[in-house]
Amino acid sequence: MSTSWGDESSRGLNQPRKGGGTVEVRLCGEADGRSVYDARSDRLTIGVSPMTDQAVLEASAAVGATTPQYDAIVIGAGVAGIYQIKTLTDLGVKAIVLEGAHDLGGTWYGNRYPGARFDSESYTYGYSFSKELLDEWHWKERFSGQPENLRYLNYVADKFDLRRHMRFNCRVERMRFDEADHLWVLTLANGEELTARFVVAAMGLLSIPTPPKIDGADTFRGQAFHTFDWPHEPVELVGKRVGVIGTGATGIQVIAEIADQVGELKVFQRRPNWSAPLNNGPISDVEMADIRARYDEIFATCARSPGGFEHEPDRRGFYNVSREERLRLWDDLYDTPGFAIWLRNFVEIFVDEEANAEFSEYIADRIRRRVHDPEVAEKLIPRDHGFGVQRVPMETHYFEVYNRDNVELVDLSETPIERITPAGIQTIDREYELDVIVFATGFDAITGAYDRIDIRGVGGLTLRDKWQDGPQTHLGMLVHDFPNMVMVAGPQSGSASTNYPRGIESGVGWLTGLLEYAWEHGHTRIEATAESEADWTEHVEQMYSKVLMRKAKSWFTGYNSNVEGHGEGTTRYLVYNGGAPKYVRTIAEVANNGYEGIDFATNVAGVESSELE
Repeated sequence: MSTSWGDESSRGLNQPRKGGGTVEVRLCGEADGRSVYDARSDRLTIGVSPMTDQAVLEASAAVGATTPQYDAIVIGAGVAGIYQIKTLTDLGVKAIVLEGAHDLGGTWYGNRYPGARFDSESYTYGYSFSKELLDEWHWKERFSGQPENLRYLNYVADKFDLRRHMRFNCRVERMRFDEADHLWVLTLANGEELTARFVVAAMGLLSIPTPPKIDGADTFRGQAFHTFDWPHEPVELVGKRVGVIGTGATGIQVIAEIADQVGELKVFQRRPNWSAPLNNGPISDVEMADIRARYDEIFATCARSPGGFEHEPDRRGFYNVSREERLRLWDDLYDTPGFAIWLRNFVEIFVDEEANAEFSEYIADRIRRRVHDPEVAEKLIPRDHGFGVQRVPMETHYFEVYNRDNVELVDLSETPIERITPAGIQTIDREYELDVIVFATGFDAITGAYDRIDIRGVGGLTLRDKWQDGPQTHLGMLVHDFPNMVMVAGPQSGSASTNYPRGIESGVGWLTGLLEYAWEHGHTRIEATAESEADWTEHVEQMYSKVLMRKAKSWFTGYNSNVEGHGEGTTRYLVYNGGAPKYVRTIAEVANNGYEGIDFATNVAGVESSELE
């Protein structure tokens, strides 16, 4: 069959549902079992009618020779996994979350480095599925920091009694699809095996850190760690000689936060990144009350905007307004909180070389005004890409750091690192003696978490091999030859390039609807067709051709010099560039058309039948 992705039509996405009933199982250590109270309600679903809990349980019992231990296993207890397990337990199905870390939180559990915080407005990052939750939680800052973000996720899990469905220190090492019985066999790091009809991959987009490939790293006598592995116990930095390798989003946050604490700070920069002020501030009781009253409006704006943020692009046309008007707009946006400078700008800066060059020069001038040393200022201005063609790091007094006497910028394009020594870092020019080295060198983005698991589908095909030259998916949520595995925020999905919680609520809702559809019809196998996968992958690639992002060396294009096969000269089409509204309309239409492009099969007492919906 041929699938078209141009249809902009849509039908209703939100259908409330209430449910309860769970099955508690303990493994990989005992869960603490604590709960506050159960208030499960108002879950987003897409394209399906509500089912009773009994109907789900009866449908999930239609199995073949082997009954799996779980109807569904969710991998990952971050933002996506928390919401996914809530929707499944609301249905009453037997489901569990496996988390490799010691506790829930995902990126907000791991990333404890100084300066870690949202670049989304806090109140647009929280879950929208419960009015009661929205009314109860008071965000303290416009862009909340890691400690509060983790407290929020714990609050959600406790409020809805979700911890009893989660098992920590459970790292999945292998997954094998059993073709005869239509189930997945998961092998954990401790050797235990679990079986599930469906596996929901809810691993983080940026959850696999990539330390740099530098000789001698194991010889350093001081402390050295990647930002993702920042120790949970306090790190003494006052008066210390600290080196930070990397000036991406994480490096920019760390550098700005610690510069006034350390004795000396050496910033090792290979390539500069564009950055703009976050303009953070507290949220008062009065302002929070106003936000609560406007939540419907706020989330409606997020749903309309291409990135799922509270910022909509200026559609007047770059060349339809005067240079003076453009400058006035940019001055205003530069002082506006968050991604306004990026996402409330003219659409042309994303697609037109000349428009992007003019705006990039405006940002360059703002950098020059903030950095006293002209030579240092020029080294902080990117020359290999324009502003906004990759995700923009947001900063707080980052550029002013370079005006401090205790901070030195080391330009690795002039003096590359030769090796790490017992005393510090040796460049071709000199050795820098250090007490602490921080690797702010990024992640094996989006597909990295999948590559770390030996996932074997039909005929023993590994997902790692299938995606060796780049991911191939249907809607970013299913993969041909890997039946019954669904991805909340997989490569090529809308969730991978939007305000994450807004994207995952749509993704979780759609996937939960798909699983309900299978259970309602007694299907034990769901799989994207080869044709629908090829059509979607081609569509994603075509969307890259429309934006300047295609030229960037960033995780949006799969670039990472520290990952084999992801270096310069390769492009991996990892994200969907059509915008969140179009993506949500598309997946809704697929559901409303009976999940076109997905093959369903039923295995009852060893007899298999199939249909193409």
